[in-house]
Amino acid sequence: MKKIILKSFLLLLFVFTNTMLAQKTTVTGTVVEMGTQTPVLGVNILVKNTSNGVTTDFNGEYTVSAEANAVLIFSYIGFKTKEIQINGQKVINVSLEEESSLLEEVVVVAYGAQKKEAITSSVVSVKAEELKDVTTPDVSSMLQGKAAGVQVSASSGSPGATPDILIRGRASLGGRVTPLWVVDGVIQHGTPIVNPNDVESISVLKDASATALYGSRGANGVIIVNTKRGTIGKSEIKVSSKVAMNQFNSGQFNVMNSEELYNYHSQFGNTNPWYTPELLERDTDWINEGTQTGVVRDLNVSFTSGTEVLNLFLNAGYYNESGTLKGNEFDRYTFRMNLDYDMSERLKIMPKISFSFDDKDRIAEAPLYDLYLNLPWDVPYDANGIPVNAASASDWLGRDQRNYLYDQQWNYSSSNVYNTSANLDFQYKIMPHLTFNSVNNFTLYRSLSKSYTDPRSISGESSGGSINDNTANRLTRLSTQMLKYTNKFGEHSVTALGGYEFNDYTYESFGATGNGIIPGGEILDVASEPGSISGFKNDYALQSFFLSTEYGFSNRYFAKASIRRDGASNFGLNNQYGNFFSVGGGWLIHNENFFNSSIVNELKLRASYGSVGNRPSSLYPYQGTYRVNTQYVGVPGAVLNQFSNPDLGWEKSYETNVALDTRLFNTVDLTLEYYNKNTSDLLYFVSLPDVTAFSGYWENIGGVRNRGFEAVVSADIIKNNDFSWNVGFNIGVNKNEVTELFEADELPQGSKVWKIGKDADTWYMRKWLGVNPEDGKPLWEVIDSETGEKSETSNYAEATRQILDKKSSPDFIGGFNTSWSYKGLSLAANFDFSQGGYIYNSSRELFDSDGFYATFNQQRLADDWSRWQNPGDIATHPQAIEGGNNNSNKPSSRYLEDGSYLRMRNVTLSYNLSKNALSKLGVNSVNIYMSGDNLFTLTDYSGVDPSVGGLGGSASLSYPVPKRYALGVNVSF
Repeated sequence: MKKIILKSFLLLLFVFTNTMLAQKTTVTGTVVEMGTQTPVLGVNILVKNTSNGVTTDFNGEYTVSAEANAVLIFSYIGFKTKEIQINGQKVINVSLEEESSLLEEVVVVAYGAQKKEAITSSVVSVKAEELKDVTTPDVSSMLQGKAAGVQVSASSGSPGATPDILIRGRASLGGRVTPLWVVDGVIQHGTPIVNPNDVESISVLKDASATALYGSRGANGVIIVNTKRGTIGKSEIKVSSKVAMNQFNSGQFNVMNSEELYNYHSQFGNTNPWYTPELLERDTDWINEGTQTGVVRDLNVSFTSGTEVLNLFLNAGYYNESGTLKGNEFDRYTFRMNLDYDMSERLKIMPKISFSFDDKDRIAEAPLYDLYLNLPWDVPYDANGIPVNAASASDWLGRDQRNYLYDQQWNYSSSNVYNTSANLDFQYKIMPHLTFNSVNNFTLYRSLSKSYTDPRSISGESSGGSINDNTANRLTRLSTQMLKYTNKFGEHSVTALGGYEFNDYTYESFGATGNGIIPGGEILDVASEPGSISGFKNDYALQSFFLSTEYGFSNRYFAKASIRRDGASNFGLNNQYGNFFSVGGGWLIHNENFFNSSIVNELKLRASYGSVGNRPSSLYPYQGTYRVNTQYVGVPGAVLNQFSNPDLGWEKSYETNVALDTRLFNTVDLTLEYYNKNTSDLLYFVSLPDVTAFSGYWENIGGVRNRGFEAVVSADIIKNNDFSWNVGFNIGVNKNEVTELFEADELPQGSKVWKIGKDADTWYMRKWLGVNPEDGKPLWEVIDSETGEKSETSNYAEATRQILDKKSSPDFIGGFNTSWSYKGLSLAANFDFSQGGYIYNSSRELFDSDGFYATFNQQRLADDWSRWQNPGDIATHPQAIEGGNNNSNKPSSRYLEDGSYLRMRNVTLSYNLSKNALSKLGVNSVNIYMSGDNLFTLTDYSGVDPSVGGLGGSASLSYPVPKRYALGVNVSF
């Protein structure tokens, strides 16, 4: 009996114990991001070895039921997965650390996306948070200094201006040199208008292997913009508002005031009767008259929502900027909608629509050249404050007799540009591993512009006033149809992509001018007589077939190959199609069994080789053409124009790329890259003498090579719950060389020359030797054509035009950045730099003319400049003589200046409000910040801005990029 009682007791004890162990408990907590301590929405919390799980809410909070001894798994894309055993705890708060492995990052590439570990070519991904530092309506401006080997040159500091971009040097002489832009899979016609707040990431495809799938358009690199989508399980409204002040920034370029100019004229003994001491009583600051502190307003409202079947992103933006030159105001309105909807398990539709509207109304901008050229002795207003008519004023001294303020009382120009883009994309899952993807886009561009010239103005006197209206329309269509197969077999992974693409474009413009109007008449119908009319139309079409395959084995070895066949209307039937290919391989060495290092955490070797093509800048280069816009006594006629070349072929580039990606001490990420790009069959327009009656013809004339090295490094110096410090640096070194020319070893191009063995941007002009210390005359070099003997001359006509050991392309470019964060406070700064390129400062021909332009204002001498005055003076500038000193201001290497610079691109101080404060406000997050753009530039360049003026190296007086101070706030609900 006792044994039965004991056994029953033990059985009850066993059941009770197991019941207690299996008892469930409720766990709550908050998940935050390590470092910033901001809540993370959408984190997956799974009870290990079960299907039981939840996700965090808007505040990063969660509640889950589990057994008292269970293990919770916290996972979220971009963060390290963390496992925590409950051990009876009721509250578990978690800090998630960002995924430190860059190789795990998913990068947008040609026609898809890849994990970085599988990429075998040269691709740089720039995330949205890295692009939002500078204040600009243009996404292309944000790349400056952020990607190795990508040179960004501002075309102007005018509101709405877009920069020029060059990737890995100039690979063409007569073809296009700008990169191809792709937005959400849609190939763009030129630089797209994309609101920076719409951007999720930007991928820069640099080598031939990365761009080969774009064939004839990938020769100069590809920039892929991926716009935002919603997040599954999250609905959110974001409002961002920014106000900024623009400050006119003339750099190191300054002109003389009244006293300085008077003393300058005294050096050459001005003999004009108006040159008297009374001039010192006048001192007009023309720069101050025409400039202002501009204001920027940037407002964006977005809504995102994501579920298992529907994903929506909406954003509306308004950007307003008044320029630092008075009379210029720019408005831009943008809207974007991205919708992904799973209609069924197989069919997914992805419609997208976006538009932008740019408006410049009644622009009467102060002309920059007039502000600098006008003499301080000329007074713009009379005693009553009314602008003076300089043409009839008896005491106006400036050569051009122009007071721009007089005409600007009435004259103006207006323009607006409307862009709309619509996609009907869809994806159909044919079978488990085979998917059909379709991208279908229409983009419509419309431009309207008006120029009004009042009959009361000086410029309207000859025509009795005029109105000019212009309109332009452009339609581009793109259709890309793709089949994609993806599968895994044990340790093997395979992806194959095949597709067909068609793209065409039509453009048409019309303009008309009416003369003889009443003051204030602003439509053509009020004109009393017709003026000129104009019209223009062009088009092109391309179709392509492409195939790409990717293979991976055991997460160690990766290979990729692609081929594309392009047909383009730019070429005749003899060479209408071109074939382009690429191959590449990658090796994750750190995943090998033999690899064991406590220093090197990740090590990847990759190499690729590929070919891409390029088309000429002309749309009809192979055809013989006539000009039919001519007439004789009212009878229309035709004039020979372009000579035909039916054998004109594709320009082709073949590029090798070798790179090493590594992570050291689990802190430092480093990428080292070498490339060698050879371009052959260069496209070039050969001019013909007038006696042939043809202007010229297109020909494949030679070759050019770009070789270079790039390095990118970033490091998390400190990273813990409260404080983090990160630094980054990138540099790109490029050497350009002309390797072949048609029937010659050199080909002069104005002030430059193409010569075998030299950079394609080598300067070609008279060589400046300085100033003769005996008489203050200029000196140039003379080279005897027979003996090669060198001598000096003060006669400009005798000086020898020659190849100089100077080029406009820089030796290297790059940028660096640093960021600190302490709890909710952060400080970030980024810089960009350029070294070695020489700029021809053509504005000095006017402003540094040694007396040639005596009735223009002149440039102040820089600190290390000096002017010859007495025999024996060692000076940088010749003696100033009324009427000029022996053509000293004519084009020569005198005005070639080192364009190297270091610029603070941006500095931003921001603060995230604490969670306690937010709960009282009823919002998810609030970020307040202040920032400064272009606060300082270190350079020896005497012009306005060494980074403005395009990529050609010749810079006139340009609209400077302003200094900018901004205050902003970002709020999410």
